[in-house]
Amino acid sequence: MDSRIWESVDHLVAWLDEESRLPSQEERLLRILKLSEEVGEVGAAVIGATGQNPRKGVTHSWEDVQHELCDVVFSALVALRTLTPDAARVFAERLAYVEQRSAASRREPEGGQEV
Repeated sequence: MDSRIWESVDHLVAWLDEESRLPSQEERLLRILKLSEEVGEVGAAVIGATGQNPRKGVTHSWEDVQHELCDVVFSALVALRTLTPDAARVFAERLAYVEQRSAASRREPEGGQEV
């Protein structure tokens, strides 16, 4: 992941820490819960982009959905960085694990048949 992203995350966390008037434990929990709020906004944007609420019709675009997904990612990175100063390493290790696991599931089994 681009180191500039982690620099931005560090700045966001520092800013949030400076502005917070809550105990660190409570702040940490609320930053994790922020993910639920952001995921809900993705859902609302999808419903709005597809016009699934007949009372409201189309209220969002797919670009809105993209922006809301980015907000989920930002919130997750901030929450991770709040939990550990070594967030970049934790993220990189987890990404490597997921890549390895997905590569293993795509390998051909004995006998030449694809999975």
